[in-house]
Amino acid sequence: MKAMTGHDIDNPAPANPGISSFALARYKRLMKWMGAASFATAAIGLLIMKIVLGTVPIHMAIATTLGVFFTVLLAATLMGLVFLSSGSGHDEDVRDRFDEDHQ
Repeated sequence: MKAMTGHDIDNPAPANPGISSFALARYKRLMKWMGAASFATAAIGLLIMKIVLGTVPIHMAIATTLGVFFTVLLAATLMGLVFLSSGSGHDEDVRDRFDEDHQ
């Protein structure tokens, strides 16, 4: 089955390479900033835990720091991928197979 654009649905044509490279560069820049923000959030979480609990066992400090860091970084990565998909033009290539107007 061919889409209206003339390319195969299961093997779509690539999006505009210029727009895709710009979106990927923006995504990489976003991830650098979010890596720093994740580190800062983990440090603040560790500081708050130290203030509230006093002496913190090393294993609890490591687990909490890594948990906060990777949770914030994962959320940023997934949201960044949503914006990357939208910004690179891949979302416009998607077509609903059950849409009756295009059959």
